[in-house]
Amino acid sequence: MSGRLLIVEDDANFARTLGRSFERRGYAVTMLPSPEGIEATVAAFAPDHAVVDLRLGGASGLSCVATLHALDPAMRIVVLTGFASIATAVEAIKLGATNYLTKPANTDDIEAAFARVDGDAGATIAAAPPTSIKTLEWEHIHQTLADVDFNISEAARRLGMHRRTLARKLDKKHMG
Repeated sequence: MSGRLLIVEDDANFARTLGRSFERRGYAVTMLPSPEGIEATVAAFAPDHAVVDLRLGGASGLSCVATLHALDPAMRIVVLTGFASIATAVEAIKLGATNYLTKPANTDDIEAAFARVDGDAGATIAAAPPTSIKTLEWEHIHQTLADVDFNISEAARRLGMHRRTLARKLDKKHMG
């Protein structure tokens, strides 16, 4: 499989590494660090695949998914995130994403996600391990952030905590 790949990722090192890996597989690659200029890039480059980070600095990758899908409904779009939640996965798919992967995801994972067209009704249903309070809090915070377009002050108000407390929580690495 190869084609024309658009990578929308604000982490320049990760985007560059991912881009090189896909170029070695025969893809033509272009990258954007934010949603700005996405329409012009699609018009000029005409990608048939896209990898979109869910969290692009202060912007949401979900808006990129919606724009890309509106511009080309046949485009294979994979959303990558370090902040996985069921709610954002469902929204990404509703907006036109082909698949949704949590970081770290490698080129093989992403290429396999591009290839998956249909769901698997025979997928095994395993009992999920119990979710920790920290994980529930982390997911709730990030869902609230997404709901307010990553406005820290508004998210803190909705969560009933001080803005600095929320900022400190966001600075910590979540370890499931």
